[in-house]
Amino acid sequence: MMNDIIADALTRIRNAALRKLEVATLLHSNTVVGVLTVLEKKEYISGFKVIEEKNNKKTIQVTLKYDDKEKSVINEIKRISTPGRRVYKNASELKSFKNGYGTIVVSTNKGVISNDEAYAANVGGEVLCTVW
Repeated sequence: MMNDIIADALTRIRNAALRKLEVATLLHSNTVVGVLTVLEKKEYISGFKVIEEKNNKKTIQVTLKYDDKEKSVINEIKRISTPGRRVYKNASELKSFKNGYGTIVVSTNKGVISNDEAYAANVGGEVLCTVW
């Protein structure tokens, strides 16, 4: 039984990027879709699509993004809040990450959004992961 589906998704993306794979296959959850939507908006991944399988199971295929030198666009992707230790930040603490080069993915009452959107909307929430 898997307790942390977000950590599993981030690890699968990280491992696929290290192996220079084009596509990573993740388990489906609405929170993972929210995280991937933020990563797609911030251009860390090329795209993703939800695939329906047998027995009403769903998976997500993520198309990874690489630069001209075939190096992954994602330098680091790290899970911050875990099921055993939740991390919450208010809007003022979400202003900047890595001097604006990185992104904090935050789960708020307005959905899963980036730190820029959370700061602009003046909402805080649970810090899911950081990417740069």
